[in-house]
Amino acid sequence: MAESTAGKLPTPSPGEATPSHAGFLKNNLRDYGMLLSLVAIMGLFAVLTDGTLLQPLNLTNLLLQNSYIVVMALGMLLVIVAGHIDLSVGSVCGFIGALAAVLMVNFQWHYLPTGLVCIAAGAVIGAAQGWFVAYARIPSFIVTLAGMLVFKGLSLALLQGQSVGPFPVEFQKLSSGFIPELASGSELRITSLVIGLAAAAALGFFSLRGRAQQIKHGMETEPLPFFVGKTIAFVAAIVYLSYVLASYKGLPNVLVVMALLIVVYDFVTRRTTVGRRIYALGGNEKAARLSGIKTERLAFMTFVNMGALAALAGLVFAARLNTATPKAGLGFELDVIAACFIGGASASGGVGKVVGAVVGAFVMGVMNNGMSILGVGIDYQQVIKGLVLLAAVFIDVYNKNK
Repeated sequence: MAESTAGKLPTPSPGEATPSHAGFLKNNLRDYGMLLSLVAIMGLFAVLTDGTLLQPLNLTNLLLQNSYIVVMALGMLLVIVAGHIDLSVGSVCGFIGALAAVLMVNFQWHYLPTGLVCIAAGAVIGAAQGWFVAYARIPSFIVTLAGMLVFKGLSLALLQGQSVGPFPVEFQKLSSGFIPELASGSELRITSLVIGLAAAAALGFFSLRGRAQQIKHGMETEPLPFFVGKTIAFVAAIVYLSYVLASYKGLPNVLVVMALLIVVYDFVTRRTTVGRRIYALGGNEKAARLSGIKTERLAFMTFVNMGALAALAGLVFAARLNTATPKAGLGFELDVIAACFIGGASASGGVGKVVGAVVGAFVMGVMNNGMSILGVGIDYQQVIKGLVLLAAVFIDVYNKNK
């Protein structure tokens, strides 16, 4: 009798991807595509600029220039995942910078209470807008568009149409300072290098532990070749960046703040009940409400969080400029929203990752930086950025319809 083949899986031919590998790659093509796009864009501009892009000074400037965009992108991601949008973040960022300038320069406040008051003010602004969205049921597009106009006008009124500065030296270190060096007598900043190596080792350890936990509980895991390749790539990137920065002035203070925020928000979105509920809210609000999730309160809190992060970004930006201007924050909302969508967030909500938003922010940042080095005019830069954003959203819609 012929041997029965029921229940047996076909053996793939040599070199052919197994169904699990092919299926995983298909379902996560956007994530891997963004990482490869960032590497490709950096490689392209590194060649076109004769290596200037990857010089220690330029990499440091690249991090400083995009720090406030990354900070706001973390908050915007949660708002977008929840199914909303916030167009006011640029104006709120500029308004908080103006408030900090008035308190520190005009009223001689210390920078620590000023920072706390400004972040609290940002949270209150987010709460006000979140109430109209979550409880009054006014579309977030309208509420935050109104907020963009309101806080742009309040910035002008607060500064009386003039620039206010400079700030205390201690406050400037938030954006332009570097972590103190404990060892001396070397061309390398040993403290910064050790911190970078420790961060790389921690990333590798927690990635391995997370995968082991998934396997232990029978959860679907990333295929081993993809996991190993991605982990090695991230660890190598952190080690290389740490070495390059250590050869210049070390790790910027704002990079440490940004890295801590990324770790916290990645943990919240992937490992906590609140994070899962935000994704459920954006995926299907009615189903989330019927399952017992307090959807109004959750949407409200995403706007409070966005306001606080916009305030922090406003402080970072003001510290970098060392002055507050009425036009500060102009157009920031476009870069922040673009970073989230380019990084894989869905325009309809329920989809998006912290790492993707960060990658999207640096895609925009590297493009801006590279085109500026090459002497590309601001007009063509805007055209190219707009086309990249449109392409990212088109791919998302295409994959969803398919």
